Amino acid sequence: MKDTYDAVVVGAGVIGASVGLALARRGWRTLNLDRNAAAGAGSSGSTSAIVRFHYSTAEGCAMARESYYHWLDWPRFLGADDELGLAKYVNTGCLVFKHEGNDHLSRVAQALDELRVPCERLTTSDVERQFPWLDLRAFGPPTTPDDDRFGEPTGGVLPGALYLPESGYVDDAVLACHNLQRACEAHGGRFRFGAEVVEVIRDGGRAAGVRLADGDRVSSRVVINAAGPHSGAVNRLAAALDDMNVRTRPLKQEVCYVPAPSGIDYERTAPLVSDGDTGCYFRPAVGNQILVGSEEPDCDPLDWAADPDDYNTGFTDQWRTQVVRAAQRIRNLGIPARPAGVVDLYDVTEDWIPIYDNSRLPGFYMAVGTSGNQFKNAPVVGRLMAEIVEQVEAGRDHDRDPVQVPLPYVRRTCNAGFFSRLRSANPESSFTVLG
Repeated sequence: MKDTYDAVVVGAGVIGASVGLALARRGWRTLNLDRNAAAGAGSSGSTSAIVRFHYSTAEGCAMARESYYHWLDWPRFLGADDELGLAKYVNTGCLVFKHEGNDHLSRVAQALDELRVPCERLTTSDVERQFPWLDLRAFGPPTTPDDDRFGEPTGGVLPGALYLPESGYVDDAVLACHNLQRACEAHGGRFRFGAEVVEVIRDGGRAAGVRLADGDRVSSRVVINAAGPHSGAVNRLAAALDDMNVRTRPLKQEVCYVPAPSGIDYERTAPLVSDGDTGCYFRPAVGNQILVGSEEPDCDPLDWAADPDDYNTGFTDQWRTQVVRAAQRIRNLGIPARPAGVVDLYDVTEDWIPIYDNSRLPGFYMAVGTSGNQFKNAPVVGRLMAEIVEQVEAGRDHDRDPVQVPLPYVRRTCNAGFFSRLRSANPESSFTVLG
């Protein structure tokens, strides 16, 4: 074998780069491999890069809150310069609407209170006063355009919202990944692009490296799968699927960009909005644009990709459906004649909660199923995976005695077993991008 490392990380998106950085900081000789041309050039670069704290589970809320402090002081977290500059955290606040489908946010509010996250309970009148450009009529539950009720009010108004003033988004997801790459390299980590993994090499009954499409073989103590939408294929290469109760699949997503209504300085004054009543979310974007994404309402079919290298990369009717849903909530929002935005794949599990774990193959680890709601958690995910790898390699049986990871900012401990591949689908999940 030509090269030898302590850890090979398959993937250089925000999760893979974070894992590489966390291990390199601990003195591991790391190599991140990515089939794309640069860090973040895959699905990480297509993320909405939202930083929010409202998850369906207490564990999700805690991870997001802990990571927030790292985004807030990104230069300190990185501890390294980048010739391209550093990504910035944009504080917009987040408005989360109450409705029947989310149990009026009672569990979410409880989790946020326990984490001491600033959270305002807004009445309908409060929302109308602060955000007069929002139409607060109830439209849910969401429907599809072939339903006569699509876009029509169902009576009454929304019963209020939670407002989280410290939420926002990262202004450049690709740059954030490059920042992580440079920080990792400052600690001796290496990155190789245009490198497609075609085999997980075994030696003595454990993972011992990878073989690349160009024939190169890379030896390593451990292999960590952070391959995004290709994670399922890498797990198959490792024959790591048999004991997994939850698995990953690539899901096509369309994210829309539309101009803000005339007369509204949306980019500077609007919050991130999570609107389960219409089935979408939206946030400000550069150029006084509005980014609109889906919250996967039950009525929408999910567009699973059988092959992450061969799927329809064009916009479909789903783009217009999402924009019309946003127009139900945003007064005077126009519907552009031509779609604009991003089409890419998410890597998701059955319950939209990621897998951070070891595997049935010793030396092979997984940081997968992360798309859609884990970009914000990447700073903590790297540390969590480094803890799992180090403790399992030191002899800990993580399946029976899960690794515990301190979260100093929120003064809690994360039980990494929550993200186990052996779990059943978590019934507390929203089973949507909200996690």
